[in-house]
Amino acid sequence: MAHARTTLRTSAVGVVSAALIAGTVVGLAPAAQAAAPSVRFVDITGDGGTVLKANVVTPAGADGSRAYPLIVLPTSWGLPQVEYLAQAQKLADSGYVVLTYNVRGFWQSGGQIEVAGPPDTADASKVIDWALAHTPADPEHIGMAGVSYGAGISLLAAAHDKRIKAVAALSGWADLIASIYSGRTQHVQAGALLDGAGVLTGRESPELRQIFDRFYASDLSREQEMIDWGRERSVATYLDQLNRNGAAVLLANAWGDTIFPVNQYADFYEKLTVPKRLELRPGDHATAELTGLFGLPNDVWTDTGRWFDHYLKGVDNGIDREQPVQLKSRSAGGYEDYPDWKSVAATDRKIALAGSPTVHANVDSGADGGIVFLSSILDQIAQLPPVASIPLLPRRWAAVWQSERYGTAQQVRGTARLHTTLTPTAESGTFVAYLYDVGPLGFGKLVTHAPYTWHGRTPGEPFGVDLDLFSTAYDVPAGHRLAVVVDTVDPLYIEHNPSGAQLTFSSPSDDPSYVSVPLREQ
Repeated sequence: MAHARTTLRTSAVGVVSAALIAGTVVGLAPAAQAAAPSVRFVDITGDGGTVLKANVVTPAGADGSRAYPLIVLPTSWGLPQVEYLAQAQKLADSGYVVLTYNVRGFWQSGGQIEVAGPPDTADASKVIDWALAHTPADPEHIGMAGVSYGAGISLLAAAHDKRIKAVAALSGWADLIASIYSGRTQHVQAGALLDGAGVLTGRESPELRQIFDRFYASDLSREQEMIDWGRERSVATYLDQLNRNGAAVLLANAWGDTIFPVNQYADFYEKLTVPKRLELRPGDHATAELTGLFGLPNDVWTDTGRWFDHYLKGVDNGIDREQPVQLKSRSAGGYEDYPDWKSVAATDRKIALAGSPTVHANVDSGADGGIVFLSSILDQIAQLPPVASIPLLPRRWAAVWQSERYGTAQQVRGTARLHTTLTPTAESGTFVAYLYDVGPLGFGKLVTHAPYTWHGRTPGEPFGVDLDLFSTAYDVPAGHRLAVVVDTVDPLYIEHNPSGAQLTFSSPSDDPSYVSVPLREQ
């Protein structure tokens, strides 16, 4: 039955992938036509002789008498090389040579999908080599940028190629395992979306096919191999190299990113010692940047242009003097700025998880993280996150705790943390923790959540659990309260509870259970 559910999810998400990709390509067609007169389509020989399809946009009037800063844009997962043409034209108009290329394994480029493996990193350097030999690009002023897959490849390339002086990584990842296997739990909808898009638009390598199959099958005997595979494709592994190379790094993401959650980006940002900036906004994966791909006004792309203007051209536009952490709340209007990530939350407010409720596994209580893409897009556009009726959640399948009613608005900022003692009846299992904003009628709007899985525990023996929920920025209105809900089934994730399993959450007097909620200074 679990296999059937996974197959259905994979098929459904594959259809969604096709629709999203088709819509994006069709929507970009006018931009591609408008940019066509200044675009040169070329073939570039990548690592191992693999042919990469690319296009080059040069500033009007470029005659070889002077050099221009170079910006390289690798494509997103599943999207063709026309993806960035609208932005490439804008960047070329402001004095850059811009080269966008289809990463190996997708569309007309050769090779197989390597998921930002060593061949992809080597390809980026080969593309730079080609640009320096065939365009009026300045070898001393090179930047890379991209959305999603292109963001991850750009960061990895900057860690391996000292020629790259600035990076804008939009809706990307720093830690691949922390993104789709956080809490030791498979993010099955996210994985299925990537898998489906890869099958539809590219050629998966045998290694990648094997990784996906083991991911779905929960093959613990191969878990470490999967983790090692992911670490090789994570710039966090090469943090010291990136810091030594010194490229200025702009990271941007959305609070509700269901592919690459914010936590892993924020953690990585704190460890960077290069010039850096972190921007977080409402939305889901790549939705904050989407309008910019159509050539429309867009804050993310505007700041990307400013970043490159300063760090590649030396323009004194003030971006280096602004507070480097820029946040936009999911429920408020303007931007907030902070000197660093740890300053986002000035204080913590604890919600006590008293008592010893027992939750029966294998049934969805009605508390869910939503649907990949759809739920966070609704939150971004209409401030409509997933909702649950807290009083009606069945206590057999969900444990519920609530705070007092707050007399003033509570501005949740940063990473909420759960600490509890868990006693399971089976050696393996999964639970999902949720934090809800509950109004007077008992309806709860999802503030944040996260999954947690364990293996190899002794049944009936308690153990401590510490879980970071996904970082967020959300304003709880005065008169509302916060609720913590824990259940065992969520369509976003694979669960590991055997049939009939039970989980008991306790709060020993010498180690009380709680959720610590980060709050902005009032």
